[in-house]
Amino acid sequence: MKFVDEVTIEVTAGKGGNGCLSFRREKNVARGGPDGGDGGDGGNVFLIASCKINTMVDYRYQRIFSAQSGESGQGRNRTGPSGADLELIVPVGTTITDADTGEFLGDLAKDGQQMMVARGGFHGLGNTRFKSSRNQAPRKTTLGSDGESRVLTMELRILADVGLLGLPNSGKSTFVRAVSAARPKVADYPFTTLIPNLGVVSVESLRNFVVADIPGLISGASKGAGLGLRFLRHLMRNRVLLHIIDISEGSEDDPAIAAAVAIKELSLFSSTLSKRSRWIVLNKIDLVSEEQLILRREKIVKALNWEGLIYEICALSNEGTAKLCQNLMSFLEEQEKMESNFPEIAEEERLEQVRMQRESRIYIDSLDCNESLIDSSKDSLTNMLSDTQRKDYS
Repeated sequence: MKFVDEVTIEVTAGKGGNGCLSFRREKNVARGGPDGGDGGDGGNVFLIASCKINTMVDYRYQRIFSAQSGESGQGRNRTGPSGADLELIVPVGTTITDADTGEFLGDLAKDGQQMMVARGGFHGLGNTRFKSSRNQAPRKTTLGSDGESRVLTMELRILADVGLLGLPNSGKSTFVRAVSAARPKVADYPFTTLIPNLGVVSVESLRNFVVADIPGLISGASKGAGLGLRFLRHLMRNRVLLHIIDISEGSEDDPAIAAAVAIKELSLFSSTLSKRSRWIVLNKIDLVSEEQLILRREKIVKALNWEGLIYEICALSNEGTAKLCQNLMSFLEEQEKMESNFPEIAEEERLEQVRMQRESRIYIDSLDCNESLIDSSKDSLTNMLSDTQRKDYS
């Protein structure tokens, strides 16, 4: 199944049915009168989150959706049937924005959560409604109103507790394979990971968390280079970010420079996201001596002015991963406990999600995302891949 995490669709609610102009005419009935019924209301359009799907590929080709219109009223004071509501199923974690106004409409973060995105038109009134003592044979009716029509941008932001941040080939996918049952592709060329991957890490019985692996960042990722801009949004829901750095001698970039590049691109994309809880993880420690490890660690701390947590692991051999996962589980449980005891903290987290949504959307819209930029970005990425890898990328 192809992974699709952003689509633009047009939704139109149903039109209300018109009122009926009718008079009662029956044999052997001395007095008739108006008996035109009202029309039916137009159907609404709802978005419903479901955990049974994890991509929006269903909306890749069909982009226009319309709810059923209400039917007109009929004689004998019969009301027209209302139009059926239209329910569109989207993955859990979908955010909805009005494409025309940029207004943030909502966030479907729970299974079964629903939101009305277009309201159906109101029914028209039949001539019975206008009967009075002074006007006993009204010929007035009203038309049903049109339903709302909107162009929506829907973005999927993967729900995960821990997000992996780092340059290509820093060992993010290897880490996911080491601590979970997920098996993302691992290879020795840039952008092995082309789509986000999720893994469930079980620390103990009934104690687990979800980790998300996204494609690596390169310099200029926040402006569209590589795959960074497209997938940075998936880090917004994470409670903590693991910044994985390749500390080995075989890495192409200096570890301190590589770490600074990732932080810079994260800050350019969203200043709010860059302030999220972040831990540094030095990977591939089996490839350097203890003296080199100490020197490179100090260099990274100095380059980033870092005062937070630093872990040293070898994802390939699982060295240090158990302690890291235990500490992550404790941190997440503490965060969840605080949010349950203090609802204002949970509300602040929700507002922060909204701020990051708006901030990232404004930033993306401000970029000169013309066709030449997109083509040059694809060319720069494709040139980094071998002929075999180009086939996977396309």
